[in-house]
Amino acid sequence: MKKALVTGASGFTGGYLCRALKERGYAVKALVRKNSNRELLEKLDVKLIDGDLSEPNSLRGKIRGVDIVFHLASLYRQQRITKDMLTTVNVEGTRALLEDSIAGGVRRFVHCSTVGVQGVLANPPAREDAPYNPGTPYQESRVKAEKLALSYFQKGKMDSVVVRPVCIYGPGSKRFLELFQDIYKRNFRMIGKGNTLCHLTYVEDLVAGIIMAGEAPAASGQIYTLAGGQYLPLRELVKIVAELFNKPVPKMRIPLWTVHIAAFFSDLVSRSPQIEPTLSRKLLNLFTRNKAFDISKARKELHYNPVTPLREGLTRTAIWYKENGWLT
Repeated sequence: MKKALVTGASGFTGGYLCRALKERGYAVKALVRKNSNRELLEKLDVKLIDGDLSEPNSLRGKIRGVDIVFHLASLYRQQRITKDMLTTVNVEGTRALLEDSIAGGVRRFVHCSTVGVQGVLANPPAREDAPYNPGTPYQESRVKAEKLALSYFQKGKMDSVVVRPVCIYGPGSKRFLELFQDIYKRNFRMIGKGNTLCHLTYVEDLVAGIIMAGEAPAASGQIYTLAGGQYLPLRELVKIVAELFNKPVPKMRIPLWTVHIAAFFSDLVSRSPQIEPTLSRKLLNLFTRNKAFDISKARKELHYNPVTPLREGLTRTAIWYKENGWLT
């Protein structure tokens, strides 16, 4: 029986990964913080290990008796999160896990990064060899963590692999809830023309790719972008969601320049740590920045094959939102 350890197991993607590993016959351990929601993991018969990436020294001796480490945990970009906090969790926490994996005799370390390390894309669809272009402290910390994981392979210390997920969605995630709500309630307003490219990844397809990265011999020392089978303009994504709800496709558009001005002043006001921005420029990324990626490397070397059609994945997500009463 193969043995795996998952960090970030109590999160959205981590929970799906633990379930998929169990279905494939793995014995699974999960590194979780003491205040994490453990209900799902306990139902899956996953062995829980207390650990906190914000205290890297506390991770020593935690990783023993496993073949593969799937490192999904990270500190995400949020208000009131400092650059030092991001470095401690995302970089030094990763270093501590790598060192303990070596001490514990781990065969492979799969580091789950993000396509955010490539920042604003110059020539989409982007491949793995597109340059690093971090634009935020969060993205900078993820670049450092990714390079760190790869350096352990390059120095012969650890067989490591990096995967970069793209816009994960599916039942269990509220990532696109606001978009679905606005379309359902007929409140959605397109900012700009809706030509920016969107690339979504259904969570079950993603975790299949992550497991492949842990198992494929050819993956050693490589970086793989894991995304859905298609990307499309934002206006087409909005049209699909509207059709799912049998709602008219939104026609109202707001000029982009007016929203940029409003976002600028919102960001200025919210620089106080006590104030959350009502309209951040980060929220404009959906309307202004292309997210489209070439997954041919993962297809060829991992035999990665996202099987969930976009409309089907969006339908499952919409049903989950409805069942939980979040649309009304």
